[in-house]
Amino acid sequence: MHLVVGLGNPGEEYRRTPHNMGFMVVDRLAERNGIRLGRKDSKALTGVGEISGKPVMLAKPQTFMNLSGTSVGPLMEKHRIGIQDLIAVFDELNLPWGSLRVRPGGSAGGHNGVISLIGSLGTQEFCRVRLGVHPGRPVNDSVQYLLGPVKRSLDKELDEIAGHAAEAVESIIAEGVEKSMTKYNRRAQGSNKEDE
Repeated sequence: MHLVVGLGNPGEEYRRTPHNMGFMVVDRLAERNGIRLGRKDSKALTGVGEISGKPVMLAKPQTFMNLSGTSVGPLMEKHRIGIQDLIAVFDELNLPWGSLRVRPGGSAGGHNGVISLIGSLGTQEFCRVRLGVHPGRPVNDSVQYLLGPVKRSLDKELDEIAGHAAEAVESIIAEGVEKSMTKYNRRAQGSNKEDE
């Protein structure tokens, strides 16, 4: 069974913030695949169903971002999910707004939620879908920016990004990481800024 974990912060005040992109993608996946996210399990809101004919668990840890691993580790252990079946979805301030990167592993890159996952799982070799949230202007206070609501003018874009990322996750489950990297790794449209 695949486990798709969206990283974010619980609570209405964080719902439409850049740091909650992971939650938004999991919500979109649930909606697209008829999966109900209502069960509490290992400090996460979870739902079980199928994506591309394969069994999947969707999860939104309710521990707050910096402690995500304290939910994901026990969840994987309880349901005997291997590291090769984990897909973590999260925002990435190091990437330009609207860009998407599928990666089979790698460092946390300073992302506290991913640091917590790596600490809990004892490895950084798990698939991740990174969603660029850098606004294309200097960010003086990254915490304030990441935890502040997205401007209303960007609401439509936010929904489009979540939809595109949900498609990428479905592709990973159906076709594997390598094919999905080729298909989905792209620069933000209209961006001439180099990314990694």
